[in-house]
Amino acid sequence: MLSPEERKEIEAELAHYPHKSAVSIDAMKIVQKHRGWVSDESIRDIADFLEISPDELDGVATFYNLIYRKPVGRHVILVCNSVSCWIMGYEDLRERLCERLGIKLGETTVDGRFTLLPIVCLGACDHAPVLMVNGDLHSGVGPDSAERILEKYR
Repeated sequence: MLSPEERKEIEAELAHYPHKSAVSIDAMKIVQKHRGWVSDESIRDIADFLEISPDELDGVATFYNLIYRKPVGRHVILVCNSVSCWIMGYEDLRERLCERLGIKLGETTVDGRFTLLPIVCLGACDHAPVLMVNGDLHSGVGPDSAERILEKYR
């Protein structure tokens, strides 16, 4: 069930669009902001509120890679794996992050602190390799600087 606060925020977004379905992504982002992720139950509740099918909404959720369909850690690390980042050292960066955190891409640390996810592009190719933690973009990241970045989020 959507909370009163979630409903209020979604209704505020509805005022900007002619069709309820146009608020699909915004509604899921609102729920995710409050709950940390978007569960199957949340998909059904949002779909009901927007008068669309849960399957239709789930299709949007699985296409949009910033909607988390399973629980994530307190800090989500998005590591860019675009061509520019690959050329500039993505593999070494990814290996160091996995080693340091003790997880693989797509996993969450045992303490629930970090989730490490790949992302196709963060739009900062001229500063590759890049990663984003909780919306904070870090550019020109090498294995050693990644260690320092993680310390900021302890």
